[in-house]
Amino acid sequence: MTEPEPIADAGYRPAGAVETVRANRSWWDRAAAGYLREHGDFLSGRLVWGPEGLTEDEAGLLGDVAGRTVVEIGSGAAQCGAWLAGRGAQAVSIDLSIGMLRAAARRPGLGLLQADGRRLPLPDGCADVAFTAYGALPFVADPERILAEVFRVLRSGARWVFAVPHPVRWAFPDDPGPEGLTATRSYFDRTPYVESGAAGQVSYAEHHATLGDWVRMITGAGFRLLDLVEPQWPDAHRRTWGGWSPLRGRLLPGTAIFVTSRP
Repeated sequence: MTEPEPIADAGYRPAGAVETVRANRSWWDRAAAGYLREHGDFLSGRLVWGPEGLTEDEAGLLGDVAGRTVVEIGSGAAQCGAWLAGRGAQAVSIDLSIGMLRAAARRPGLGLLQADGRRLPLPDGCADVAFTAYGALPFVADPERILAEVFRVLRSGARWVFAVPHPVRWAFPDDPGPEGLTATRSYFDRTPYVESGAAGQVSYAEHHATLGDWVRMITGAGFRLLDLVEPQWPDAHRRTWGGWSPLRGRLLPGTAIFVTSRP
């Protein structure tokens, strides 16, 4: 598996829905092997909600999954799906990247689907639970489409839980050290972060929504918001992951987990 192409330009500029999906599919295909070498040990054997290390065993946000159909959007290499299968769930792991799913194929007992989360290849009302831990939602220009698709495939009373980078982080540099503690951008500036290759094409894009945006998308899709979890950084947790670090974690929220249900 090749590594992502060199970055010729990076900054904040518009990126449309189609070019974002195309770029991020290619980026994750190329980055899968390196990403799993770096983070696979941290993610394996459990369902982790974010860089703070909060696990589903600790948080219990999905409820009892035994005997239930659980769909993960943006599953990566399906580490979470394997954890769910071990607890008696029928796990369906969906990711845009075939590079990630090739690694997931080594895990027995999982249903794997390569798909854009904006167009889920699943029938209406087929799932009891859906979730994503940092998957899909920050990497599309129109996350409301994913929420609408999740609403469609869930049964009445089903739970939808999703973790994203905490929106307040958008105002700060993505730096784990002291430079990452001073706000340099407007929290309200929703211009995406974009990396481009030598030919000027988008090679990676990440999009921003405020807390208010997420609440409006949740209710607009028909979900009921049950809780907003902002995990604190544990004192004993020393791992640095990108812009997440013990230094920043003591002062700034890093993850927002929205717990919702379909009425």
